[in-house]
Amino acid sequence: MISKAEVRPGDGWRYLFRSVMVGDGHRPTGKALRAAQDEAGVPPGVWKGRGLAAVGLTAGDVVTERQAELLLGEGRHPDADRIERELLAEGKSPARARRATVLGRPIEHNRSPKTEKAKDRTPWLGMDLTFRPPPTAHIAWALMDDERRRVLELCQDISVDKTLAWVGESVAQIRWGSGGKHRKPIRDGLIVAVFRHYESRAAESKPLLHDHAVVSIRAQRPDDKGTWGNLSADTLLSHIVVADTLYTLYFMEEVSARLGWAWEPREVTPGRRPVMEIAGIDQRLIGWQSTRRQQIEEALSVLTADYEEEHGHAPGEQAGYALACRAADRTRPPKRKELRSLSELRDGWRESAIRKFGADTINRLAERAQAAAAAVWALVRPVVDVVLAAVDTVAVVYVMRGAFKRHHLLAEARRHLTYVLRGRPHQPGLDEQIVQAAVANYTRPVGRRMMTADLRALYPRDIEGQAMVRPLTRNRMASRYERARLAAGALTARVNAARRSRRLGSRTLPHTAAVPATPAPRRRPDRTDRKAGRDQEQATDVLTVEQTRQFALAAATRLRNGMRERAASHGPHPPGAATPALPRTQQPALPPTPGRSTSPGGIT
Repeated sequence: MISKAEVRPGDGWRYLFRSVMVGDGHRPTGKALRAAQDEAGVPPGVWKGRGLAAVGLTAGDVVTERQAELLLGEGRHPDADRIERELLAEGKSPARARRATVLGRPIEHNRSPKTEKAKDRTPWLGMDLTFRPPPTAHIAWALMDDERRRVLELCQDISVDKTLAWVGESVAQIRWGSGGKHRKPIRDGLIVAVFRHYESRAAESKPLLHDHAVVSIRAQRPDDKGTWGNLSADTLLSHIVVADTLYTLYFMEEVSARLGWAWEPREVTPGRRPVMEIAGIDQRLIGWQSTRRQQIEEALSVLTADYEEEHGHAPGEQAGYALACRAADRTRPPKRKELRSLSELRDGWRESAIRKFGADTINRLAERAQAAAAAVWALVRPVVDVVLAAVDTVAVVYVMRGAFKRHHLLAEARRHLTYVLRGRPHQPGLDEQIVQAAVANYTRPVGRRMMTADLRALYPRDIEGQAMVRPLTRNRMASRYERARLAAGALTARVNAARRSRRLGSRTLPHTAAVPATPAPRRRPDRTDRKAGRDQEQATDVLTVEQTRQFALAAATRLRNGMRERAASHGPHPPGAATPALPRTQQPALPPTPGRSTSPGGIT
């Protein structure tokens, strides 16, 4: 799962430097960043992204405090101190030397009296994207041996890198002009600082392997000058869910390929989307690991009851998300000031799990995961049908949203791949193929950038089919996701039935005869159509008669010439022999009808 938080001057910037960069702990004032990280037992942050070359950095370099302060805190070059010293030595003024180190527009521009509309806005410095694997992955990472722990960390690294690369190549746009009306893809790529954490912020330490990827808002424009500007924040925000589904898909594939495990859906909240978990991991361990989730769910139930009492109905998708955010804020515990190393954390987690569930359950986690994977692969056939996937995607998104955009279809198509493949690798571009099939065959535009489901293409034309499918999408007693799944299942069954009908109709069955199809009823022509039809029919009849006459004359001439040649070859006729009379005209032979054969008896 991916969550986001904005990094802005003030509290956001201080939270990044005092907490996120040191493992969500508490960094005392005056303590160096590296010393605080060593004391907290977390690794130092590293730079990632294809845009690092433009600022002289390399992927994998350690994030120093000064580099983060300049780039993520001030929007300047991470080596601005050296550049400024060189320019001052050349005789440049301090203001000009400082301006040369700023990437794009200075932050102070928003406080300028010349920008009345912008001076009240707080500028963005970056976006903090938090990558968290599913809960069973945290359990396996915390309670299994060191070898599998390192493999899971490698899977996390690869999936995060691939997701960030996709965001930089396919999503990130740079904007300029009034209101950001000019937008184009960025030139090289993103600049990201990644910080790894090991535990949750619950009162009792619990395993939570996750990465904070702080994306710099600065990026290069796609021009030859190499000028800098700001990323389009709304574009990034609208694609968070799409990136989330891609990250989950990549992580599942890496775990299955390297450890041989399979995945299965688990319903967290009744009537909501299920989450994918490692098959064979004891479900009780999820409750032990996610004590923070339990606290949020308890607070959420109270908030939901208050909402239903006030509004008279259950909260929808947007209202439910807002209530969940309020529940998380209410149950947020304070930061712990004393942190422990990873080895100490793992020892404590293992002792706690053994005390609660027994040594046999904890020691056989890997064995049971392997056995469950064999059972899953024996029952599940990981084959993706693009047509069925497109129908399923459109049906779910239509019921959930009504009108939608292309990235909504892309997110649901990736969820479909996770459910079907269960961790098996997918062909690159398969998600885009599903979306393309859905857009081309089952949607219609309803606005400049919005579309909706094409009901004429999705729903059956007969009354019985409509009576079967439509009530599924209007059942207010069920949740919106349950109605979406019911509609998708009904439409998928209809596609399969149509395929079976076509396969049976294309077979050649014994003792059957082909019967010509009844011609379709024709529309009764009006006066204009009748007149045009008469003119066309008359012209066609005249042309046909003329062609027939010419063909008959040519055939008669050929027949007459042939008879004369045969008579001359047999010599003069004896006296009294009758000369065969030549016909004046002869009806031309009709060409054989396609698909028919003439029997020796002359019966067609």
